[in-house]
Amino acid sequence: MIGRTLGFYFGRRFFSSVLGIYVGCAFLIMLVDFLELSRRVGERDVDSTTLLKLVIYHIPFYTEQLLPFAVLFAGIGTFLTLSRRLELVVARAAGISAWQFIAPACLIALVLGVLSTTLYNPLSAEFKDRSSQIEAEIFNRETGMFASSSAGFWIRQQSVDGQAIIQAAAKQDGGRQLSGVTVFVFGRDGKLSERIEARTARLGAGAWELSDARVLTVGLGLDHYDTFLVATNLTPDQVQETLQSDIVSFWDLPQAIEAATRVGFGAERYRLQYQSLLARPLLLLAMVLIAASVSLRVFRFGGIGEAILGGVAAGFLLYVATKLAEDLGEAGVVHPILAAWFPAVVGALMGVLILLHREDG
Repeated sequence: MIGRTLGFYFGRRFFSSVLGIYVGCAFLIMLVDFLELSRRVGERDVDSTTLLKLVIYHIPFYTEQLLPFAVLFAGIGTFLTLSRRLELVVARAAGISAWQFIAPACLIALVLGVLSTTLYNPLSAEFKDRSSQIEAEIFNRETGMFASSSAGFWIRQQSVDGQAIIQAAAKQDGGRQLSGVTVFVFGRDGKLSERIEARTARLGAGAWELSDARVLTVGLGLDHYDTFLVATNLTPDQVQETLQSDIVSFWDLPQAIEAATRVGFGAERYRLQYQSLLARPLLLLAMVLIAASVSLRVFRFGGIGEAILGGVAAGFLLYVATKLAEDLGEAGVVHPILAAWFPAVVGALMGVLILLHREDG
């Protein structure tokens, strides 16, 4: 077995590379996001502190998908550096196999995957929800007709007045309070009768209470109301279940799956997200194995550049395959368990087979 000191040394080198790549990419993302937010707010009265808070809230969501690539590039860089300095040659001469000196990196990848699923993902979901609330306040401050957007949350309801579709930019208080609201009201004949845009909407007893509402009625024109009521048959629990975000915390996904199934909405997306988070440690392990399969070549044998390009290409292909499988799973073509686990399992097996071929013949 590899010694504790040598294993700690290899593990420390790998973890430092992962952290360096991750922090560097996160800083670049923060800079670009800050510039983009500054452009979007334009002449609105928004201070730099609010923009910086938004950037910080965005970072966990934006960088969560960065972790597999950070592990892949860190593995390639770490193993190539150890090989170039002949440290792996010395380790081989001491009777240590390739499986032993990649074991610390594999263990760290598994731990990072578990922490990413159980801690980082809930943090990302919480911060994404907070950023949505702040953005709704910022981009709905202006007077006049509010800009409609396809983003946010959607509710379809049936009431005594007919059907209505509600779109909101952000939610608060479990969905009882909505911001940046647009309501499309249909009459009993199924035709659009009103379009309502309001700053906020609060769910009351049998009705949504819209504040600062502009109501465009077909055939009558535009009117403004400080308070406007839209009938609804939804309860607070039903609204909360309907307004489940695309980004749901790992710990809340079982309840989200149950709620979506109970109210008749498709739960495939939540099942797929849950299984993908469970498979994330194996995906990171596959990235380490792929990195090791292309980076343990001795420098004097040549072909290092081609090996690196092959490893990067294999990592990107694995990521593309993962996203393709997720799309198929979300569409219901493939079972969510198969869609989430198949790319990670195949990637890990490919890395193991290549290492077996190169190291053990």
